Amino acid sequence: MRTDIHEIGMADMTPAMRAAILYEANPTFSVDDPRPVWDELLRDYPVIKWEMGVGFFRADDITAAGRHPGVISVNPYTGLSMGMGSRDQLIPLHLTGDTHLRYRKLLTPLLTAKRMEPWGDAVRELTDELIDGFIGDGHAELYEQVCQPLPTKIFLRLFGLPQDDREALIQFKDDILSATGDTLDGREQAGIAAGDRLREHLSKRLAERKNEPHGEDLISQFLTFELDGHKLTDDEIVNLMHMFTIAGLDTVTSSLSVQFAFLATHPEERQRLVANPSLWPTAVEELMRTESPVPQGGLRWAAEDIEINGVEVKKGHMIFLGWASANIDPSVFEDPMGVDLTRKPNRHMSFAVGLHRCLGSHLARLEMVAALNRFHERIPSYTVTEGDPIRYQAIPGIRSATRIPVSF
Repeated sequence: MRTDIHEIGMADMTPAMRAAILYEANPTFSVDDPRPVWDELLRDYPVIKWEMGVGFFRADDITAAGRHPGVISVNPYTGLSMGMGSRDQLIPLHLTGDTHLRYRKLLTPLLTAKRMEPWGDAVRELTDELIDGFIGDGHAELYEQVCQPLPTKIFLRLFGLPQDDREALIQFKDDILSATGDTLDGREQAGIAAGDRLREHLSKRLAERKNEPHGEDLISQFLTFELDGHKLTDDEIVNLMHMFTIAGLDTVTSSLSVQFAFLATHPEERQRLVANPSLWPTAVEELMRTESPVPQGGLRWAAEDIEINGVEVKKGHMIFLGWASANIDPSVFEDPMGVDLTRKPNRHMSFAVGLHRCLGSHLARLEMVAALNRFHERIPSYTVTEGDPIRYQAIPGIRSATRIPVSF
């Protein structure tokens, strides 16, 4: 019998719980360093149960939940998820069982570390192009001029889409992830409306691509895929493009942004990396751990009545996974609140864990390492612009530094 389960009504949640789970404003929850709140939840409330679900904050519980076949990414009663702007289940994110595995088996070979390795040259080339646009100014706003455009440019090349689509896709993505409304359902419907606009655009692009010679890009690969003896339908391909658009355009941007923000405010650590560029891979892993740009798992649900490490969860109840708290769990990490840019091993959960671990993690790592290394080769010394502080923004599931003004 577990003794660390805290049953609490939503009305009685602590400020830390409401800030982390409900994203309510809380003066103790600072988006520039939310780790103290995650640490409080990890220490004092490792498992919480409320009227509609359960929240896990310890690494071993989160790992067990991530690997449990009864934990799914859609509400078992409606068949839908939340926050991705889709009227149907996104492939493979929202699928379960054998169906999920069949699609994932198709996609995984396209995104292996070996297959992504040649993209390092493209990342460095595009980073140079972006730097060339502002290096003569002596100042830059790194979110708008590096963190946002770079992953989008890579995404468009990877999919064989025109670079002119960059602004439109960023707007679609922002409209989905930052949808507003007076109620939760209102926000969800606004996000779905934005998702409809995204799919209309992607459908047009797919129709164009079907009449062009196929290459090595992902859309060309999707057009050749067969599942259970049949080629993928246009609806399936557009569904995949929708999923990759949200994942590919937002998470790397957010990850780069919080890493640049850390480096801009920690010059000693930055100069250590400039002097020892071989440390960039471990540094990126450590900053993914400590900065936690994806602090929590997208909503999960119990497909049926299940038990996770001795915690009973009823069918249809939500399951909250606090990846950011797992990333500072002292049972996994020595000196968890410290920053060690040489830390090995580093079993952080910023790419998720279990059945729905991030398919694009190899590309994301490559982009971050190559871009940060190249940027600091060309601009090794810079400071936050005086009188213009770094600004952070947290929306459900994502933490970003949305303004990073620097001078050099």
